[in-house]
Amino acid sequence: MRNILVVAIVLGMVGCQSQPPSGGAPIHVQLLAFNDFHGNLEPPTTPTRLPADAAGAPDVLLPTGGAAWLSGLIHELRRDNPATLVVAAGDLVGASPLVSALLKHEPSIAALNQIGLQYSSVGNHEFDHGVAELQRLAGLAKFGYLAANVVVRSTGQTLFPAWARARVRTTDGRDIDVALVGAVLHDTPSLVSGNMVAPLEFRDEADSINAAVRQIRAAGIEIIIVLIHEGGFVSSTRFDESGCPGFRGPILSIVERLDPAVDVVVSGHTHRTYICRHAGRLVTSAGNEGRFLTDIDLTIDPLTRDVSSSEARQLPVINDTRPNPLVSQYPQSPLDEVLAGRVTRWHRSVAPLAERRVGNLTGEWTRRPNAAGETGLGQLVVDAQLEATAAPDRGAAQIAFVNNGGLRADLLPRNGQVTHADVFAVHPFGNVLVTLNLTGRQIHQLLEAQWLNAGSLLQVSRGFSYSWSASAKPGQRIAPADIRLNGAPLQQDAVYRVTVNDFLAGGGDGYTALQAGTDRLTGDFDVDVLERYLNTGVRQATPAGGRVQLLP
Repeated sequence: MRNILVVAIVLGMVGCQSQPPSGGAPIHVQLLAFNDFHGNLEPPTTPTRLPADAAGAPDVLLPTGGAAWLSGLIHELRRDNPATLVVAAGDLVGASPLVSALLKHEPSIAALNQIGLQYSSVGNHEFDHGVAELQRLAGLAKFGYLAANVVVRSTGQTLFPAWARARVRTTDGRDIDVALVGAVLHDTPSLVSGNMVAPLEFRDEADSINAAVRQIRAAGIEIIIVLIHEGGFVSSTRFDESGCPGFRGPILSIVERLDPAVDVVVSGHTHRTYICRHAGRLVTSAGNEGRFLTDIDLTIDPLTRDVSSSEARQLPVINDTRPNPLVSQYPQSPLDEVLAGRVTRWHRSVAPLAERRVGNLTGEWTRRPNAAGETGLGQLVVDAQLEATAAPDRGAAQIAFVNNGGLRADLLPRNGQVTHADVFAVHPFGNVLVTLNLTGRQIHQLLEAQWLNAGSLLQVSRGFSYSWSASAKPGQRIAPADIRLNGAPLQQDAVYRVTVNDFLAGGGDGYTALQAGTDRLTGDFDVDVLERYLNTGVRQATPAGGRVQLLP
């Protein structure tokens, strides 16, 4: 097993001994952080939507993302302050567009190398294809993966180093040591299909980080940064909104338990953009898909070599793929032309397959939920899956479910046409459909799980409906009589045939009720099913709704 760890990073000089500062002006160390890149080498197909300030005004659509613009922005900021570390918080690959996935994510690793990434925590999607494949990709990386809470069962050692010492040099020649600790959410096994992580143990995040902090303090390092693939949520809907309203989620309890010596927490996983303070320290996340970069400024006391203050700002990575309505406020990011050329070549290498037309659509099919949690894309997908498995010899399915979080991109047809790359972006995991038996009682349990331990809400197929109460306690939000199939209430003891993908069938995303499903029949790949459905006629987008009703 190869541990990818660069023990010292010196901007301008490598391998010297750290020289303790001897007073003088405060030192500024810059962290440039992102997370959940997911192999988005090209700009995402959807812009960043900023809700309008005035009632009735249209939303502002910012053209964001693209590896070449992210690289250009990072290199520009590094020139401004050479005492800079470029870090990430996991999910750099996996759930990726075709240009990355078809080439086994090697282009994404190459792009991240050119961007100048130095360290990242692992994310759950790094494990999508197993430990050996992750180690292969790590061998191609010039950056180091960190994983304080991921232990190889057979050896008791961490899969990757728990922490690393990074050294930066200031413009006046002073060397500063920074310790970086990596971790991933301990529920990773519930988010990975099959037995991909069977050789590994995922331990408590805070306990593992604190154990690393004790080693770091013993090594005499005062500046401690945590990179963790777990996150939170905020109530704001704009990345540029000041403050941190409604900060919540699993990251809070982790941060509260961290050793006070931890100065900053760079988080991820939830795909939210925020800059918050919690339990006395800065907690940040840069959204996803390379749309944003978090610029964190650490003011270092030259005598104690510790952080005296910290602040951060979110920088949108603005590209030139569509008009920029806020050009004076958010100008276009610099373009790394070398990387842009490489991305173009990677795109051309997959173009024959990627650009194959598979069907026709009108309108936009998105993952944006209505108040009840329904999405237009989700309804399209589950209807396709129900149709594919409804025949007696294909599963005799009566109901289909899909988790909205498992749909990784919107379907936005160009001139009414949809390509294989478009469908693959929706279904990048290679999941197959599974049709199984569930009782009405088990279906009720499955639906209630949406507000308990599930990662995202379920989308339901045509003919199936239910109502849920937002004011009721989680686990008690749905009356059994309000769950209906073709207008009739589900019978608690009756058996129904239900289609899901194999990830959900294994209890993924927190839907463990599906593990009890019996008489399983495995079907086709979800990509193939959606392509066939789109090829049977023009589908016209309509607002999602009518299947799930929200009650007070």
